[in-house]
Amino acid sequence: MTEEFDAPLARHTTLHVGGPARRLVTVTTTDDLVDAVRETDDADEPLLILGGGSNVVLPDEGFAGTVVKVATSGVTRESVDACGGALVRVAAGEVWDALVTQAVQEGWSGVEALSGIPGSVGATPVQNVGAYGQEVAQTIAQVRTWDRHAQAVRTFFAADCGFAYRHSLFKASDRYVVLDVLFQFVLGDYSTPIAYADLATQLDVGLGARVPLGAAREAVLAQRRRRGMVLDPHDHDTWSCGSFFTNPILSEAGFERLAARVRERLGGDAVPPRYPGESGQVKTSAAWLIERAGFARGFGLAREAGLSGRASLSTKHTLALTNRGAATAADILALARTVRDGVYAAFGVALVNEPILVGQPGL
Repeated sequence: MTEEFDAPLARHTTLHVGGPARRLVTVTTTDDLVDAVRETDDADEPLLILGGGSNVVLPDEGFAGTVVKVATSGVTRESVDACGGALVRVAAGEVWDALVTQAVQEGWSGVEALSGIPGSVGATPVQNVGAYGQEVAQTIAQVRTWDRHAQAVRTFFAADCGFAYRHSLFKASDRYVVLDVLFQFVLGDYSTPIAYADLATQLDVGLGARVPLGAAREAVLAQRRRRGMVLDPHDHDTWSCGSFFTNPILSEAGFERLAARVRERLGGDAVPPRYPGESGQVKTSAAWLIERAGFARGFGLAREAGLSGRASLSTKHTLALTNRGAATAADILALARTVRDGVYAAFGVALVNEPILVGQPGL
């Protein structure tokens, strides 16, 4: 365990923004993680748990408390058999894409479509990370946590985690600190059924087909690179939190109201994307709405609409808000508000931010 004071936080996030932490503690074992959290809570100090820093916007003024950087490690095969698959326990601080790489190599199917996503394993159940037709909830068996209220270790089975679209029990509250995750993978050399149309087209297969795990991973990585969603320190399009807004989930009536607004604004033939949501709801595309509201790729690069020019939409994908090299958290949030308000004015749909906004009540 290491300790730093007045430590800059921007270097610990993929967005590269954030002021100093009063104290930054980096932990490399689960025991140290529990000890650091317990010590901070006992001292009644503000606490922030930081993993890979890929889904967070940290404030420019920094954090006036203790930031615990989780750098724990360990990938343990608890059992591997044809009936139960591979039960693999992974420490919260492990790099997510390193686990996906290992899963593909070992013949553990179920996370290959989540290739290239930055961040740590411990963050994935919090956000219920998903992409290209997969969600991490589909392979999680258990999540072991430190319960800050009860001052005890508490294990959640998947059914008790409150998993929903980009949401979980752990995102709804800061009560639980993820210590490790138990995954249950299917054994096999082939992917789960391809459930994303662009991915199926790239692989030259139909929806629902299975392909070799390695082929699925490489296709996903190619898709993500085209969208600027694979980290590259030399490419400012990847200085982001990934998708900044979630895809809106609407009631049937809400979608019909959206469709009417779209026809009114764009013409009678225009139809918003429609995908099945949970519990009979309808999912539509945030990127489609952003673009049709007048925000093109690269919007914000010019000094316009009160924006600094230091933050912009990615030049590759309108869902990513990017730091062009010298942006502040205030620049990022100003851009986010401009886009959110523009979409609402155009279509009556309120976009919801996906990353956690530390020290901000919201957009």
